[in-house]
Amino acid sequence: MLYQFARVRAKGRDFRPAYAALRENDCQAVAPATLWGAFQGLFGVASNELIVVTYGKMGGVGQTLTDHPDVAEAQTLLLEPTVRPTTHAPRTREGLYVFRTFHVAHKDVDEIARLSFDAWQHFENVDRYRAIPQGLFRQHDTSAETGRMLLCTWYDGLGSWQESRTPPGPARERFHRRHQLTLGTVAYATRLLTE
Repeated sequence: MLYQFARVRAKGRDFRPAYAALRENDCQAVAPATLWGAFQGLFGVASNELIVVTYGKMGGVGQTLTDHPDVAEAQTLLLEPTVRPTTHAPRTREGLYVFRTFHVAHKDVDEIARLSFDAWQHFENVDRYRAIPQGLFRQHDTSAETGRMLLCTWYDGLGSWQESRTPPGPARERFHRRHQLTLGTVAYATRLLTE
């Protein structure tokens, strides 16, 4: 199953025209793909930007949106899921969604996925915060030596995100090892847009 991550920038100062273009005719702009989620930026995303994640058969999602008169550009990245998601369905849970891109050597992707999966067994089952990793994706094009991975994690709010910075020991150890394998990271805090 292929996924596409897109940062869509509207021509004006507000993301809403780009979101309206996306939602026109029941998300026809992403067809034949399915909308996994559209996200408004909270931190790290401009006020006129929208993050759009789709899955399934990819058409020209980025080009279709870019061709819309209210959209200035759409930067896209084609992805494949690793250990999550295990089922493919649009996101529906309200809350904070943090997208973190990892710059990685492609040879390390499998180990990063394994470390993440193992860490989540301890990371998710904690009383002091609520967090659920939604997806960990690898870059589809692995022809270069390095590329990107994308992690999307749901939190019930910023308080949980802050508390989760100090997870239980077994999770912390695996996250530390994962960090050693990454060449750099960037995070975007967002909220899921619904109609």
